[in-house]
Amino acid sequence: MPNPTYPPNTVRALLHSDAVTPPTRAALLERLDAQPQAPQFFDAAEMATLRAACARLIPQCERENPIEIASSIDERLAAGKGDGWRYDALPPDGEAFRRGLRGLDQSADGEHNAPFAALNETQQDAILGSVQNGAARGEVWQTLSGARFFEELLADATENYYAHPLAQEEIGYAGFADAPGWVEIELNQREAREPEANHV
Repeated sequence: MPNPTYPPNTVRALLHSDAVTPPTRAALLERLDAQPQAPQFFDAAEMATLRAACARLIPQCERENPIEIASSIDERLAAGKGDGWRYDALPPDGEAFRRGLRGLDQSADGEHNAPFAALNETQQDAILGSVQNGAARGEVWQTLSGARFFEELLADATENYYAHPLAQEEIGYAGFADAPGWVEIELNQREAREPEANHV
């Protein structure tokens, strides 16, 4: 089946309409205009590893200006924010991320004598796969569940990617239009405010 595509700039047009409440508009416009920031929680080496891992989990090679995923994770951890729960196999989020990123570098060094961020995409994918499968090399993985860390990293990267208006535009999502007024809410109904897909 052909992949759906959606017209560009639909999110910006909808954001500036009465269909979006002012607080939601302000939050999404801030995300649209966000620029890469110096790390607040991670050090430079950890941030390089996180950026490289996020780039493999959610490739954005078609984007001239990729959505900044790693900075959003760094900002959340610096602010001490979380989702209110964690696996008992993992330490608190900040520690889990620091140890997991160190583990990626240990695995990369053991396999290729280089940090994770310096590896090519195939090598990075292989290491991420071994972490996901609980088979990664390195001292960190003796005391940190690779499978659980991978799950947390992937979930955080995905959440931060799809919180961005341009990622929402890719999938034709208009649910951020949170002002009252939705009428067409049954199956296979489409509001006029929702973008219509082109199948290519």
